[in-house]
Amino acid sequence: MVVDFNLYLITDRRQTRERYLMEVVKGALQGGASAIQLREKYLNAVDLLKLARRIRELTEEYEAKLFLNDRVDIAIAVDSDGVHLGQSSFSPRDTRRLLGGNKLIGVSTHSLKEAKIAEAEGADFITLGPIFYTPSKAGYGEPLGIDIVKTVKAEIGIPVFPVGGIKKKNLDIVMGAGADGVAVISAIMVADEPEVEAEEMIGEIERLKYRIMNNESGIRD
Repeated sequence: MVVDFNLYLITDRRQTRERYLMEVVKGALQGGASAIQLREKYLNAVDLLKLARRIRELTEEYEAKLFLNDRVDIAIAVDSDGVHLGQSSFSPRDTRRLLGGNKLIGVSTHSLKEAKIAEAEGADFITLGPIFYTPSKAGYGEPLGIDIVKTVKAEIGIPVFPVGGIKKKNLDIVMGAGADGVAVISAIMVADEPEVEAEEMIGEIERLKYRIMNNESGIRD
């Protein structure tokens, strides 16, 4: 399975401003989002499974990928496209034994060392952050800054998705540092029109990738 998405949406129903999570996710999918990570750590297993089944129906309708955060068991139960592991989760190697070879495994990393370990243990891609300050990632320490993206991209060969404070206004900085795409939470979870926000972010990422590929000027680094 190929990592073929630019925008990686991570859910957080606490940020949807009294809207149903399904409504926000559907909007993002309508806007072109093609990879959703279901990350609802405060739900019990029964409720998370119910939600995962509903989200899975949506992602199949829009031909998008679904990842379960940490919960390999629920990922198997809903036949998701993969899982996303934290630093206290199973290792990618052990997870691969459970999921098989036709699923994707992402890993959350916060340093070059963690990124290298994730790749060595068989991760298909990583998120890296927090790059900028954001309340949802404040517990992971001070922002790493944009230079960590350049450092990690120079050392590993799997896709890197920066996370933490990523907005439309700083996409040029992030993509200019070599990111393969971006992972976002609040940029879409709190948006008045998730479909518009997703569409605009994806369009901007694709535009920036084209300009980088063609060595066009005007991208901040």
